Amino acid sequence: MASGYGVNGGPSRCFPFWQELLSCYVVNTTEFDDSGKAKCAGHMEDYYECLHHRKEAARVMALQAAYRAAEAKKLKENPPNATQIRNLGLLDKEEDTKRVLESS
Repeated sequence: MASGYGVNGGPSRCFPFWQELLSCYVVNTTEFDDSGKAKCAGHMEDYYECLHHRKEAARVMALQAAYRAAEAKKLKENPPNATQIRNLGLLDKEEDTKRVLESS
């Protein structure tokens, strides 16, 4: 990870974020004073996001939940009628035609 070499031999996907974090620490901290670490919180957050993708996963889950809710609302507002359900392609056209004629 910190070596910079990825699985395929090139630089790892998060190595640029690691370099930014490390350079921030070098610039803002000294051997005797670690108070500058607070300035590197943004870099640390970016690096952790690159490693774990937690924000991305949360955003995807929120989008999926909103999409499912919209689909459920649309289905409640406009439910399919019997003809739409029959025309799902589960029955052969001949069987479907016979059943429609028999029921009417």
